Amino acid sequence: MEERDLEMLRELINDPEIEQAVSTGMSFPVSSYQQSLWFEQVSRDHDTLRLVIETEEDGAVGFIGIKDINWKNRTCFPMLKLSKGKARRKGVATDAMMALMQYAFMELGFHRLDGAIVADNVASQRLFFERLGWKKEGVRREAIFYGGVYHDVIQCGIVASDYRELLERLERKE
Repeated sequence: MEERDLEMLRELINDPEIEQAVSTGMSFPVSSYQQSLWFEQVSRDHDTLRLVIETEEDGAVGFIGIKDINWKNRTCFPMLKLSKGKARRKGVATDAMMALMQYAFMELGFHRLDGAIVADNVASQRLFFERLGWKKEGVRREAIFYGGVYHDVIQCGIVASDYRELLERLERKE
């Protein structure tokens, strides 16, 4: 992630539709100044990995990364956010998450990736459960509030053995 990516990231954060679909925490609109302060802070953070997703056609279209790294238990929490339109339904999220999982499991040696999906976000459920081999592990009922209503959050995860099985299935398809 570089300074030139800040405006694209700020647009993602400030888009209420995107935030409602993917954010399971509190999010407020961010000014350019606040974004630059945030960038200074995260540039020094070595416990979180943040990468910009770029395509040849559209340039920067989102970001991906890992946070909540627990080296003792070999776990982390992936982050993924794509801009509306540009990269949707083109396999960009699938490719980005496959690359992130490969890095997390094969390079960093993680045993487990944890996730949380807003229950209304059917596209993310398809991505994680159907394409990426993640398992639904539970539901936090009425865990987040937006649009005047409480929404459920699906807890999910993938362990290293599930990832290896996914790779074997994908190899057999080819």
